[in-house]
Amino acid sequence: MSWISQNVRPKDQIEKIKRKASKKPSLLKDDGELEERKGDKPDTYKTKKRKEEHVEEDKQLEIEQENEMKKLENFLFGSLYSPVEFGKQDDEESRDEIIEKSSALFFTDRSPNSVLFVYENDAEFPENTDDEEGVRQRKPAWVDEQEEKISINIARVNRLRKLRKEENESVISGSSYVSRLRTQHVKLNPGTEWAQLDLQSRTYSFDDKDSDVENGPDGPALGRGYKDIKGIDDILRTNEDLVVKSSAKLLPGLLEYSRLVNANAEDPSSGPINSVQFHRNAQLLLTGGLDRKLTFFQIDGKRNTKIQSIFLEDCPIRKASFVPDGSQVIAAGRRNFFYSFDLVKAEVDKIGPLIGREERSLEVFEVSPDSKTIAFVGNEGYILLVSSKTKELIGTLKMNGTVRSLAFANNGQHLLSSGGDGYVYHWDLRTRVCFHKAVDEGCINGSALCTSPNGTLFAAGSDSGIVNIYNREEFLGGKRKPIKTIENLTTKVDFMKFNNDAQILAISSTMKKNSLKLIHVPSFSVFSNWPPPNQTLRYPRCLDFSPGGGFMALGNADGKVLLYKFHHYGHA
Repeated sequence: MSWISQNVRPKDQIEKIKRKASKKPSLLKDDGELEERKGDKPDTYKTKKRKEEHVEEDKQLEIEQENEMKKLENFLFGSLYSPVEFGKQDDEESRDEIIEKSSALFFTDRSPNSVLFVYENDAEFPENTDDEEGVRQRKPAWVDEQEEKISINIARVNRLRKLRKEENESVISGSSYVSRLRTQHVKLNPGTEWAQLDLQSRTYSFDDKDSDVENGPDGPALGRGYKDIKGIDDILRTNEDLVVKSSAKLLPGLLEYSRLVNANAEDPSSGPINSVQFHRNAQLLLTGGLDRKLTFFQIDGKRNTKIQSIFLEDCPIRKASFVPDGSQVIAAGRRNFFYSFDLVKAEVDKIGPLIGREERSLEVFEVSPDSKTIAFVGNEGYILLVSSKTKELIGTLKMNGTVRSLAFANNGQHLLSSGGDGYVYHWDLRTRVCFHKAVDEGCINGSALCTSPNGTLFAAGSDSGIVNIYNREEFLGGKRKPIKTIENLTTKVDFMKFNNDAQILAISSTMKKNSLKLIHVPSFSVFSNWPPPNQTLRYPRCLDFSPGGGFMALGNADGKVLLYKFHHYGHA
């Protein structure tokens, strides 16, 4: 048995010897000994060495590929994606060479108020910048050279005869044929001009005739533009209706309406509803009644979601109203105080009693359209003026008889009042003087007043159920005769309201079932299909129209708020 076979080493010892041999120089001097040591290496060591050589080659290839990628990125994007590395002169030199080569392809304009151009051709500005030349035309990406060589007979085909400029024209060149087809397409499809980049530079007039402006020998093909480009852009930037129906006249006779889900279906009141009013945004509805709750609903006609409810422990609500600016709610009852609810801060304030006054009830009041003044009905013919900001008494007005109803006019500068003496008073709130006083024809005790939104008309109701409609300017001028007298109610008129465009006047009485009439104001006639024949309104106590006229909310003595939609009005 040879010495080699007796001294075969294990694999782990061979690997340790291999590592030491790689770190330390070999001590063998004779070639024979070196060949003898080579004979000691098994096949596994040789395969291991080959793998290490392959790994080193792979790493070298990866480094070369990364260098190639960096060079390519530098060539395409410059130094944007290759951060500067200090201490490497070779990289800097190569980067300088790339920049020098790429400077002929693109450049960057760093001057102020300049546009960044990528290609050198795009940076060439035209010498003349007058509006007459318009925007520089874009060159076509591809041109067919065969168009100039081809000739087409447009008189032979019937559908091509419309491309002729003269009656005896027949054969035209291919380029002219293409340009005429483009012009014909632009004529038939003018609406696609919004997508063209040079639309705003066109100032063609509609007075021009449909002349053909063509490409090639006949000129470039352009579509007809518009003068008022800005107006067209404004239309495309809004989502409002282009055709509004609200300006149309409401026809008399039959009123088109539909019944919706009750406004307070999610939280019906346990007592009579005394006040309903829409917020100026037309989505928020306020209800209040003898159950001492102020409730807010979001009106959509389908669910009418309840938003919030506020309980006033010591005040059954006789009237509640939004301040016209929408910031707060005023609520009052048969008490010598009233409540103010701030919608922004969600705070409830109790105000009163008013200093110097002994009124036991502040249940009747009106808020001025300018949101500055609240007018309360006081005792013995007094009208109490309270600031809506400070909630303090700022003045009083005195009638000869008792006060029962109030109404503001002329954007809150004038106040109308009526009461037990049958007169209608006009007050100037700037001087706090009564500048006109006249008898309401046929009235003994006035019970209700209301004015139209524009202030041209006002209606006066009485205990006998008579409603007189007056032109306010004629009434102040001395004409005491009403325009129209409505006699459809037989009991005391408790509530009246004009809608937003003063085409509908609602009058109601709380003393009789279904005692609610809707009047067509332009013709002064009552709608014959109202109240609904198959539905009962019970005892109506209050109502309100939405700001757009589309909804009408009606509160009754059963604690329900009925909601109706008028089809004539497109918006709530």
